[in-house]
Amino acid sequence: MERLQQEHPDTKPLTAEMKQRLAEIDEKFKAKIAEREVFLSQQLSDALSKGEMQEADAIRKQISSEKTRLEEEREHQKDKVRNS
Repeated sequence: MERLQQEHPDTKPLTAEMKQRLAEIDEKFKAKIAEREVFLSQQLSDALSKGEMQEADAIRKQISSEKTRLEEEREHQKDKVRNS
């Protein structure tokens, strides 16, 4: 903790309310990511069963990009809470 303060002296300690809000954000985005993965995994399974390899690759890329986008959005929202 002391090292963190030395590296980032402008960082203020989190209040209980901030910690609760951060946990809520994590849960919200965890659910969003899981929902998209389930939906797209079903599409991926369908494409693979039909032998549509190009479609399957596109879906894999979509899963990856959507997961990355949602993780970045989650971190952005968490940063807003930390900096408030």
